[in-house]
Parts: sequence; C-alpha cells; structure tokens
Amino acid sequence: MTTHGGFEPVFCTIVPPHVLDKLSQAEDPALAGPARRTLERDALERTHRRLTTVVGAPSVAPPAGAEPARPHRTVHDARHGTDLPGHKVRGEGDKPGKDATVNRAYAGLGATFELLLKAYRRDSIDGNGLPLDATVHYDREYNNAFWNGEQMVFGDGDGEIFLDFTIPIDVIGHELVHGVTQYTANLTYFGQPGALNESVSDVFGSLIKQYTLGQTAAEADWLIGAGLLAPRVTGKALRSMKEPGTAYDDDVLGKDPQPATMDDFVRTGRDNGGVHINSGIPNHAFYLAATALGGHAWERAGLIWYDVLTGGELKQQAMFADFATLTVKAARERFGDGEELEAVSKAWEQVGVRTL
Repeated sequence: MTTHGGFEPVFCTIVPPHVLDKLSQAEDPALAGPARRTLERDALERTHRRLTTVVGAPSVAPPAGAEPARPHRTVHDARHGTDLPGHKVRGEGDKPGKDATVNRAYAGLGATFELLLKAYRRDSIDGNGLPLDATVHYDREYNNAFWNGEQMVFGDGDGEIFLDFTIPIDVIGHELVHGVTQYTANLTYFGQPGALNESVSDVFGSLIKQYTLGQTAAEADWLIGAGLLAPRVTGKALRSMKEPGTAYDDDVLGKDPQPATMDDFVRTGRDNGGVHINSGIPNHAFYLAATALGGHAWERAGLIWYDVLTGGELKQQAMFADFATLTVKAARERFGDGEELEAVSKAWEQVGVRTL
C-alpha cells in the first residue's frame, strides 16, 4: 500500500505536549515528575521514529492462514519497560485474561476494525488486513498513548491526573486512525494539515465509540477521552467536539485552549503548529454536520469524511479550506443536492471556513 508523495515518519500522541508542559510545572512533584518523564520519553520515541523510518509506508502481511476481513490482534505487555513490543499476552481468538487493561486494548482494536469494515468496507487500517498490535503497561506512570507508525502503545497514567489510557475506547480508535491517515492522505503533521490529521482521528475515534454504544448523533457526548481524567481533575475529557474549549478548566492542567471557529484560530509554533489545538475547528464542523443530519453519524457524515480521507484528492499539505471543499464535493457526489450537501456546507460556514 503506498501513500501520496512518499511516507512521513509518524509519532502521534493522544495527550498534547502543551498539556504535559503545563502539568510539568506543577508545584507538586507527584504531578510534575510523571509529566516531565512522559515528555522526555515522547521526545525519545519521536526521534527514534525519524531515525528508523524507511521510505514507503510499512507493509506487514497478515499471518499465514488468516481469514480476510477478520482482525488479527496481538496485545503485548511492556511490564513497565520501554522495549517494544514487549511480551505477548493475548493473541487473536484467545480468551480474556485477568488483566483488564489487556482486555480493553484487545476489545478496542476489535471495535476499530469492526467500524472500518462494517461502515466503510475497509479491511484493517491499511485496507489490506494489516495486523493490529498493541503494547500495554508501557513505562512507569506514563501519561500518554501513541501510534508510532506500526503499533499502538498505552501508558497506565500516573493515577493522579490521568488514569489507564485503555479506558476510553475513542482514545484507542483515535490513535489507530492515525494509521488510516498514514496509509491514505498522509497529512503532514504540522499546522493546518496536522490539525486536520488530529481532527480526522478525533472524528473516527468518536464514531468508533458511538458505533460500539449504538448511539445516534443526538445521544453521543462528543467528548474525546471521557473517563481518562482522574477524579481530582476539574474536567470531563481531553477535548469536546460539541463545545471546543470546554473539556477541562483545572488549576493544574489549565484551561482547554481549543477554538471552535476560525475567529479564534491559534497561531503558535508549539505542538507542531497547534495541531491538537486548532483541530477543534474541523472537529466542530463535523459535529455540526453530523447532528444536523441526525441518525447514526458514521452513516452519512462519517462516510463523507471517509470519502475525502481515502479518495486520493486530499493533498498532504491540505488546509482547512481544501478539506472543506472536498467534503462538499464528496457530499454532492455520494448523496446529490440534498440535505447532506446543505448540512456539510453550513457546518463549515458556521466555523468560518470558506469552501473554494
């Protein structure tokens, strides 16, 4: 499977660096220490990823005798170390064990595979049956989860600010969908293209959660990472697609900085040009389109977004306006000049993104 214009080294985390930066400055060493160590570990992993990446998206064949259109999951345990993938603890078809973290990771891999297959006829994240690998219990008090271009990795959290990163199924889905983007549009991880990369993962992470729960767009909470924040934190999730900027407002973490419209677009050199911050704008556009259409969001709004991501026209350096224009085109091509086209066009207009 090839990607547009070559392959960019991928290392994508669910907790943005600006959150960990803020946390690392806490007066309490029990809060600051794990955050600092997580930032250091992320920097090491990011550098390692750049140095070891070869040109071309990695291609891993499904195991011999594997059935097509069936998941091929393997969960490993790092045993609080950092060597990947770690010790194999559960393979495809194995019964659940006593470790709830392993079981949640296995289930989350399966839920992501199922949505991609059932809703979009995509066989795993590369469309070609790619095995899904995950490692749990990574490092000690590691406050993140990431996709490194080849597999999922989950920390246990510090128990003070963040809980186990396998708890929210949308976190698992979010990170795996970075893999889908990697094998399709391969959006550059900086600035507006990077924010679109993050937003696409939030969109489909949320859809995986909604699909698993059988929720309509009206029933969904549209939160990313609900259940991840420890009880002491004043907040409900990492991000809100319904109301960007309202996910948390905490004395240690600070306030959620996400804008909902272009009026509040954040210009910054940090966080790869604000990829986790400005993703709130396309996130909100999807929420508006999905709720305007009603029903199950993965069926119409999700299909339009999927068509754009995988259609071959989305450039690596795409800006918000480019993406918006392609969603309008995709809505018209798939559904004609009906309510889908109107909902998508109006959603982008409401967040201040002009279609070209």
